[in-house]
Amino acid sequence: MKQAPAAFYAPSMKRPYNFSAGPAAIPAEVLEQAAAEMLDWHGCGMGVMEMSHRGKEFRSICEQAQAKLRELLAVPAQFKILFMQGGGLAENAIVPLNLSRAGTVDFVVTGSWSQKSQQEARKYAAQVNVVASSEDTGFTSLPDPATWTLSRGASYLHLCSNETINGVEFQQLPDLQALGSDAPLVIDFSSHVASRPVDWSRVGLAFGGAQKNLGPAGLTLVVVREDLLGHALPACPSAFDYRTVAEHQSMYNTPPTWGIYIAGLTFEWLGRQREGPFSGIAAMEQRHIAKAQLLYDAIDNSGLYLNKVVPHCRSRMNVPFFLRDESRNDDFLAGARERGLLQLKGHKSVGGMRASIYNAMPLAGVQALVDYMREFEQKRA
Repeated sequence: MKQAPAAFYAPSMKRPYNFSAGPAAIPAEVLEQAAAEMLDWHGCGMGVMEMSHRGKEFRSICEQAQAKLRELLAVPAQFKILFMQGGGLAENAIVPLNLSRAGTVDFVVTGSWSQKSQQEARKYAAQVNVVASSEDTGFTSLPDPATWTLSRGASYLHLCSNETINGVEFQQLPDLQALGSDAPLVIDFSSHVASRPVDWSRVGLAFGGAQKNLGPAGLTLVVVREDLLGHALPACPSAFDYRTVAEHQSMYNTPPTWGIYIAGLTFEWLGRQREGPFSGIAAMEQRHIAKAQLLYDAIDNSGLYLNKVVPHCRSRMNVPFFLRDESRNDDFLAGARERGLLQLKGHKSVGGMRASIYNAMPLAGVQALVDYMREFEQKRA
């Protein structure tokens, strides 16, 4: 029988630049290591997908992944790190099942994902208050926290700190205590987790799907303050009860083992990143600032392309843009594919284009996109 090759990806092979909004690109180094370990992890005779989640081999993988993530994001000791399933969309139900106490929940609605979140929470909370919304601007801006009408005694306040579809991002998390509220802040940081530091002093719970910045689809990260555990509604399934998951070290049910493994490799890759005097997450933030600035400058200085988001609200992760002449959209996308620039079509709900420039996207990829955009505009002027 012919033996399968030891690796399926040659490091010298030039890969296209994948601008998908998720599932998104994974660092090549991570894929190479996973390919090399596919059939035999560290000499144990098993691949990670074949291991018992209760065996010593996988327990070591999971524990190391948690420890590395805690170090990378500087997660304080009073927070539990949970590896769950269901993605960010399922957390829209799991969060109110755990934290609403069937009371009032506040929402800041800044785009498609926070809209879905507040709609789902209405099934579990006694009352959902939209304390601020940017819908009147077409979700091209963020409401000033000073204008939020916060509820007295709310169980928590939810916001999506980066809206993947609309391309807006809170560059600084609100200080609810300064706004006169003692409600915990819940953030959906799915699309910009590990792209910048987190101010944990302002956060009660953060959640996100891994498939944008941390690894493959199937793994959901929840970071929750310990005092918020143990308040789940009676209807909450045991596998979704944060206290139960925490007490069983994310092993109450079979966890997404492969996703945890790849995320752990990604955490290690993130820890190795350097940008001038910066390392780890601080290096990633500097890199994202440079990538986003390069792309937004190209759009703003163009006569063909348009980004509608107010500049100080623009996302560093997801850059939607439009061709002023939309009859050229198909030609633009076809030319991009020919140059190895993939997944640039905008979300169906808003149209246009979207470049998602997550952690695995190098500056060279953004430069290649900018070069193509300029060439496309010049040839069709």
